[in-house]
Amino acid sequence: MQGCILKTDQNERGSSLPSDLNPEGYQNLIELFDRGVEQFSARPAVTSLGCTLSFADLDRYSRAFATYLLEDAKLQPGDRVALQLPNLIQYPVLVFGALRAGIILVNTNPLYTPEEMARQFKDSGAKLVVIYAGMAHKLESILDQTDIERVLVTQVGDFGPKLRGTFLNFAVRWIKRAEPKFNLPRVAWLKPTLDSYVGRNARYPQLGLGDVAVLQYTGGTTGVAKGAVLTHANLLANILQGRAVMSVMPKGWVEQVISPLPLYHIYAFVVSQIIAAEGGHSLLIPNPRDLDGFVKTLKSTRMSCFIGLNTLFVALCRHPEFSKVDFSNFKATVSGGMALTSAAADAWRKVTGQEIIEAYGLTEASPAVTANDPLNPQIGSIGKPLPSTEVDIREQGYRSLGTNEPGELCVKGPQVMRAYWNRPEETAATFTEDGWLRTGDIATIDQGGLIHIVDRAKDLIIVSGFNVYPNEVEEVVASHPDVVECAVIGEANEESGEQVHLFVVSAQPELTEKELIEHCRANLAPYKCPKRVSFRDELPKTPVGKVLRRALREE
Repeated sequence: MQGCILKTDQNERGSSLPSDLNPEGYQNLIELFDRGVEQFSARPAVTSLGCTLSFADLDRYSRAFATYLLEDAKLQPGDRVALQLPNLIQYPVLVFGALRAGIILVNTNPLYTPEEMARQFKDSGAKLVVIYAGMAHKLESILDQTDIERVLVTQVGDFGPKLRGTFLNFAVRWIKRAEPKFNLPRVAWLKPTLDSYVGRNARYPQLGLGDVAVLQYTGGTTGVAKGAVLTHANLLANILQGRAVMSVMPKGWVEQVISPLPLYHIYAFVVSQIIAAEGGHSLLIPNPRDLDGFVKTLKSTRMSCFIGLNTLFVALCRHPEFSKVDFSNFKATVSGGMALTSAAADAWRKVTGQEIIEAYGLTEASPAVTANDPLNPQIGSIGKPLPSTEVDIREQGYRSLGTNEPGELCVKGPQVMRAYWNRPEETAATFTEDGWLRTGDIATIDQGGLIHIVDRAKDLIIVSGFNVYPNEVEEVVASHPDVVECAVIGEANEESGEQVHLFVVSAQPELTEKELIEHCRANLAPYKCPKRVSFRDELPKTPVGKVLRRALREE
C-alpha cells in the first residue's frame, strides 16, 4: 500500500495520467464525452421531470452553451462560471458546455443562503452564474458583492414537454414553488439564449490534462470554505478508475441509473460522468425527500443501478411501498458520501436482494479513493485503493504504521487535487512534505489489504452526506447578542446519520432554543442548523481557555 517517498511539486499534481489507466490517451474530459456521443448518439443520456435528452441532444445544447460563453459572454478559458441548480436536466448540458469552452465550473449548493453564496462567488471570482428561477431572488441582495457580470436564469420546463403525473406535480411544487419576481441586472433566460446558438460552433480551446476543470468547494478545520482545484486529469482519472472498478459488473448495469443525489455534490457529479462514459441513462431525481413521489417513480421504472447513501437507503427501506418496486433488472447499488451502516446494508439486501458497493472518498481526491469489490463487497470496510492509487496509514502524517494499527489515512494518486484555490497555507497543511494528501480520517488496513475507517476527523459532522464544520456554525451563533459562548458537536440521528447539537452559555435567561435555531436558519443552509440546543452555565475548557468539544461528546 505504501508508496515511495518523493518530494512532489504542487504544480505537478493533476497534470498527467498513467498510461495503463488512460490507454486511449484522452487529454481532457471533452474528448471522453465526444467519444460517448460518437458511440451512443441516439441513446437516452439523461431524464428529469418527464423530459429526456439523448447523447446527441446533450452534445448540441452543450456546444451552444460553450459558444455563448466564448462569443457572447466574452469569457476566456480559465474564467469561472457558477452553477446553482437542483437536479434539472439542464445541469449536464451546462457542465459539458462550460468544460468544452475551457471555463472552470463552480458547483454551488442551491440551499445556500445569500451570505454563503456571496462568499463562494467572491472567493472563486465567478463572472457568470446560471441559477434556477425560484432561487434568483437570493442573488439580488448580494450580486454587487461579487465579480459576476452576467446572470442566466432557468426554469423547470425549459427543456421538456408539459409536465404530467402525480410525482411530477409534487416535484415541480417543491422545486418551483411560486416563481418569485426578481430584479437582476445583466440577466437573460437560459433556454432562448441556448436556442439562438444551436448549430453555431465557436473556436473552442485546446485543453490539456493540467487545465483546471472544476473548483469544488469544501470546508476546512477553520470552517472557511475552500475551493479544491480539480484538473481535467484529476476528474478524468477518477472517471476511468470508476469504470475500471465497475468493469466486472453484468452487462446493462447502466441501462437505467437512479440518481437522487445532487449533482453539485462531487460524489454525484463524478458518478454521473462515469455513467455517461458507459453510455448509460441517468434518471435525475430533483426531490428525493418526497419519498412517496420518489417511490412512485421507482415503481414505474425498471432500474438497473441505484446511486445513494446510508440515510436514503434507510428511508426507502422503511417506506411501505418500496418493497413493491420491480427489482428484476436491478444489478448494482453504489454508496458513498457517508459511512454505510450494517443495519442499512442488511435492510437494503432484504428488500432489494442487492448488496451495496461502498466507496470512500473526499472532495480533495475528486472524490473516490477506495472501493469495495462489486462482486464481493465487505460491509464494514471501504475496500481497497482504486487503480493507480496508493494509501498509507501514518502517525502524525509521517511514520508509516503496520497492519491493523490505526493512523491517519494518507493518499497519493492522479485524482488528488492540485491545491486549494488561492490558499497556499491551507494547501501546505493538507499535504505531507513528501506529497501525500492527509485525509484527516483515522483508518486501519487489515491483513487482506482491506481498509477500515475507525473514526472521522475529530470535529467534523456529516449530515446526510454533507460536511458541517463546527466553527462555521459557532461563528453564526456567537453573532447573536444574547450568546456568551457556544460549542457545536455532532450526535447520532437515525434519519441523517448525524445532527448538529449546539451548547450555549447565554446572558439572557429568556433566550430560547427556537430563537437560536431561527437565527441559524437565517444565516446557514438548513443541513448546517442545530437540531438540538442545550443551555449551560459554562462550557468545559482547556487551561488556555479553548472549549473542549471532546468533553461535550463524552458526556
